[in-house]
Amino acid sequence: MGGYALITIVILILLFLFSAIKILNEYERAVVFRLGRVLPSPKGPGLIIIIPLIDRYVRIGLRTIVQDVPPQDVITRDNVTVQVNAVIYFRVIEPLKSVIEVENYLYATSQLSQTTLRSVCGQAELDELLTNREQISARIQGILDRQTDPWGIKVSAVELKHIDLPEEMQRAMAKQAEAERERRAKVINAEGEFQASQRLFDAAAILAKEPIALQLRFLQTIREISSEGSTNTVIPLPIDLIAPFLKK
Repeated sequence: MGGYALITIVILILLFLFSAIKILNEYERAVVFRLGRVLPSPKGPGLIIIIPLIDRYVRIGLRTIVQDVPPQDVITRDNVTVQVNAVIYFRVIEPLKSVIEVENYLYATSQLSQTTLRSVCGQAELDELLTNREQISARIQGILDRQTDPWGIKVSAVELKHIDLPEEMQRAMAKQAEAERERRAKVINAEGEFQASQRLFDAAAILAKEPIALQLRFLQTIREISSEGSTNTVIPLPIDLIAPFLKK
């Protein structure tokens, strides 16, 4: 009988130690409730002792959590319906608050991010939503960080991933982009013609001041025509040579 009692005691001790000893990783903390009351500071990392039937603990991770926000239907300020989804980065910085102040901080943060995304994007116009993503993301991050602070959560970043437009809006934007490209091409062409005419005007002014330059240009033109090997050669007669005859 003494041997069975000793074995029973050893088994009970082993079960107690198995139930009482917990090992937490470096990025984990344990919020311990003793008879319903929370202990003032979380335990961990490493080896911790939990009293069976008296203590209850909640394991909390301190690493950054990456959470995807599902696509949200948003009506922008200029009455355009779009779908926007995002990704948020947050982590627990106060384990006690994350357990005591909110029932499920992951679910609460997810729901809050969805409503905030719809609210902020709904206050912006479509062009602002497409061109100022960083500002809108920073605005969402600031709102989430303030509202999750009582839960002991720090929202470090929010990034907009995709903005899906209706097909008719995509076609309208494509036409607008094509019209803009045509406008730029016409402006560039007109600018080139203006510069060419300006150069011709400057050249004409120089030739008018220096008659010998006109004669040299005349001889160069004759040389270019003769080098082409054409059978018929047309030689323009300078007006200076026939001007005396015209006067008579």
